[in-house]
Amino acid sequence: MHSPKLINSRFDVASTADQMVEGLDLNGMTAVVTGGYSGLGLEATRALASVGASVIVPARDRSKAERNLAHLRNVTIVDLDLSVPNEIAAFGAEIVSSGRPVSMLINSAGVMATPLWRNSDGHEGQFAINHLGHFYLTAALWPALSRANGARVVSVSSRAHQAGGIDFDDIHFVRRAYDSVLAYGQAKTANALFAVELDRRGREVGVRAFSLHPGQILTDIVRHLTPEYLARFDAYDADGTLRIDPANGRKTPEQGAAMMVWAGASPELDGFGGQYLEDFGVAPPYNGELGSKGVANWAIDPVAARRLWDVSVSMTGAFA
Repeated sequence: MHSPKLINSRFDVASTADQMVEGLDLNGMTAVVTGGYSGLGLEATRALASVGASVIVPARDRSKAERNLAHLRNVTIVDLDLSVPNEIAAFGAEIVSSGRPVSMLINSAGVMATPLWRNSDGHEGQFAINHLGHFYLTAALWPALSRANGARVVSVSSRAHQAGGIDFDDIHFVRRAYDSVLAYGQAKTANALFAVELDRRGREVGVRAFSLHPGQILTDIVRHLTPEYLARFDAYDADGTLRIDPANGRKTPEQGAAMMVWAGASPELDGFGGQYLEDFGVAPPYNGELGSKGVANWAIDPVAARRLWDVSVSMTGAFA
């Protein structure tokens, strides 16, 4: 599962989303891309729509979505806040009742290192948006995914998962002191574990799942990080210019989105599922150096994945 040689891709670390879709024909396919109107999600939406996919973009900020997506064909914006279960249920019900299959669900929306907040159920905000909202959304779309006969669900994780696994005794920081970076890392671990168990459960109906690290890319999501913390990324040179160095993980949004589109649409991944992907391959084992390439054992542990699934069902009622 760890060997990057499992998948022989024709792409490399600098490939872009446009290069990834070159030669693909996605006419007749429906894709749902959360966060598809900003950052990496916007680039993924643009690439998929350019080769014929009908892309549905759930949006919490409709005005921003309309501004950023106005020039694109084949894209539909639907109001949706991933922290509101009733909105997720209604969104899924409308698509399912339409009878259209959903061939691709890219769970890209997220928040990073926010101050402590909780959703209406009292769940810690980053876990609620980044994991539980997408867990609920996937369940709401499950009949449409199942009828696609080959759907893929892509969870956008991060090397931040290396910060630690799931604290099943205090997921929502009720007893322990809140740490925004640790909470983000826990949510990104949850994204990876979700893909492991979702793939195990979905493969019988043709639904495969992946998680991935898209690259080290500074988009609006980092707005809550302090300048001191951002300095650890060594993202800017002495002149204040953003470093682009794909070989060392520093990618453009177009390059980061390529991983998402590859996981969702590339025939190179036919027959695979459940893996944590990085740089167009299966990520190697994490070596213990925070921020280095690789996936930590706790993010692909099938026992932890099943436990997280059960906990998520109890928190949301989804997939029950």
